[in-house]
Amino acid sequence: MLIYEYKLDGSKAQYAAIDEAIRVVQFIRNKCLRLWMDDHATKNDLQKYCAVLAKEFPFANNLNSQARQASADRAWFAIQRFYENCKAKKPGKKGYPRFQKDNRSVEYKTTGWKLEPDGRHLTFTDGCGIGRLRLVGTRDIETFPIAQIKRVRLIRRADGYYVQFGVQTNRVIEHEMTGATVGIDVGLKAYYTDSNSNTVENPRHYRKAEARLKRLQRRLSHKKKRSKNRSKARRQVARAHLKVQRQREDFARKEANALVTSHDLIAYEDLKIANMVKNRHLAKSISDAGWGQFLAWVNYYGALHAIPVIRVAPHFTSQNCSGCGTHVKKSLSVRTHICPSCGLIMDRDHNAAVNILNKALSTEGHSGTDAPKSA
Repeated sequence: MLIYEYKLDGSKAQYAAIDEAIRVVQFIRNKCLRLWMDDHATKNDLQKYCAVLAKEFPFANNLNSQARQASADRAWFAIQRFYENCKAKKPGKKGYPRFQKDNRSVEYKTTGWKLEPDGRHLTFTDGCGIGRLRLVGTRDIETFPIAQIKRVRLIRRADGYYVQFGVQTNRVIEHEMTGATVGIDVGLKAYYTDSNSNTVENPRHYRKAEARLKRLQRRLSHKKKRSKNRSKARRQVARAHLKVQRQREDFARKEANALVTSHDLIAYEDLKIANMVKNRHLAKSISDAGWGQFLAWVNYYGALHAIPVIRVAPHFTSQNCSGCGTHVKKSLSVRTHICPSCGLIMDRDHNAAVNILNKALSTEGHSGTDAPKSA
């Protein structure tokens, strides 16, 4: 499914109507979650409960029926994930579903909206009063048959309101074979180092914006609570964080696409990033690098190009010599690999990347094809 996104241009009254629809979605989701907690309701029970809520609460009846069902689906998704974690005996917390208080989107399915023939205006026809909105963007959504648009999602972000169209279609890419294989070792000094000793500089988007973020946060903390000035300051902080988020995702997508386009096989370490960020000395730098987002895009583009993207176990990739296999123990501060057995001297990350590629080439059945989450 392709996701086409536009920014929305409307009036303050229309934006207020979107906010109301978003609150209704949150209300229905939380009511469905309460029903499950009290009566152990099934997915089908939650779908039926949407009609009960529409009769009981007039504001819920204003929202399109399929949008109400999509709200119940959100509740069931959280419940199902909890069940799956329990069944898999996931260590630690299992993710027990919680009530939502910060919902920012409402999702319509195939009804409740109408796309104008010019592809530049979208009208919502349910009782929420959103009306006709102008689409700001360069995508040509009108080229797809309406029947292929399976989802329309309204999203509130720090810099305005957006709409996403979920288009059911098959994306086909002809991969030009290069015969090149590569192993990559993600890091903090360099964004990643490959088995050919090439490195990509770590952009450090958050670190570069940190001084401005701190300044904006100080201004926010000095504003009087529940005042208009505090609301303005809060929006400024949110927009600054949103910019960093977009910079990080844009960089990850471009680097992943370039990597996949130029290689026929890619190998990387199957890192447990959630455990790594527990290190309070490195947590901020690891989060700023966004390894998980980058590797998710590598898997996604690898699936589109139909090339193997292989995850390998991270054990001893930095410690073992890529030339002779000797275990050379070194701390994180030691950045050069020096093997006492064969005399190999090379950058620590380059050595790890070569080991990762060698592991991948000697192992089968570990390809990953996970696609990243939509914004």
